Amino acid sequence: MRQAERAIFDLRRGLPILLRDTDRSVLVQAVEGLSDGALAALQALAGSTAQLVLSRHRMAALGRTVDGDAQALAFESLPACEALRELAWTRGARLPAACTARPAERCEDAAVRLLARAQLVPAAIACPVLPARAAAAAAEVADGTLLAVDVSEALRLCQSGSGQLTRVSEARVPLSEADDSRFILFREADGMHEHVAIVIGERARWPDAIPVRLHSSCLTGDLFGSLRCDCGEQLRRGVAAIRAQGGGVLLYLTQEGRGIGLANKLRAYGLQDEGLDTIDADQVIGFSKDERTYRVAHEMLEALGIPKVLLLTNNPGKVEALQRAGINVVARQAIYGAVTAQNQRYLHTKANRHGHWLHDLLNEQGEPASDEPERLPAPGRAPSP
Repeated sequence: MRQAERAIFDLRRGLPILLRDTDRSVLVQAVEGLSDGALAALQALAGSTAQLVLSRHRMAALGRTVDGDAQALAFESLPACEALRELAWTRGARLPAACTARPAERCEDAAVRLLARAQLVPAAIACPVLPARAAAAAAEVADGTLLAVDVSEALRLCQSGSGQLTRVSEARVPLSEADDSRFILFREADGMHEHVAIVIGERARWPDAIPVRLHSSCLTGDLFGSLRCDCGEQLRRGVAAIRAQGGGVLLYLTQEGRGIGLANKLRAYGLQDEGLDTIDADQVIGFSKDERTYRVAHEMLEALGIPKVLLLTNNPGKVEALQRAGINVVARQAIYGAVTAQNQRYLHTKANRHGHWLHDLLNEQGEPASDEPERLPAPGRAPSP
């Protein structure tokens, strides 16, 4: 998947790529950062008028319920780049009357998926390469100016991830909550994503069901103590809880903003300040309510030889993902942060719209929330909230 992985870097640099399918080739570029000059150059090379490709989540935010994962929009008169960006992620934008929509074809769908994996706004400009311009496009591919990617390869990358993890380096890193900790860094094959396993305590003293927490990175909460979320407290309390039970593993996963990246998380914060909750804000910029997968967590646990776990989480999705992957999750234990005036709406959204097990924490009676481990039912059934 080397070409597809390279495509992610080119898209992040604001460059176009050529996606090739059996019977067509399409030039695509991210709307994010696109200039009018670059748009004109793309259309000239392809010999066709550009179309805007948006995810179904963004289309829903624009008031259109659609089939499929993405839609291609054709305009009677193509808007300038600033107007295209408004259509791609601005709240309150409206589609022009002279605009037709159709389900995205494979190349267009792959473009949106690649942009989401690159943690850019999932909105692409797509220009089919006309037969008369095929030789010109091929020449740019041949001289290295333009990267060509097979659409099947791009879709495989987006659907299954970038391939096997590499265990890169490790060192002892004493922590205030657990001074006998060791950090092990894993790198994905795309070179863009790195994840850390924090191994706590001596393995010989670990319990039979090993305490494990999957923690998605949160720069604002983990590092700066943001009051908008409970991530920083959950991280530190997770380490302390693992240490108190004799040791185990915390997987620190590069999945900022539930997988949308820091830039998009800050965009979503701006929309939340306008009154949207976290799920609706993510939809406005084109994302689902949770873009994370836990394939990497499964691979890290396998690499560490951990088949049976007590999972420290409030998220039923994490339990289900590990169980589907074959990890024996025998019990789960809640990990709570403090409820504050600033994060209360966020926590209620996680409980009521994401289905997180937070109702004990958010109960109106003010009773203390329990963080005692609970045995899990068979896979496919959730504990009672």
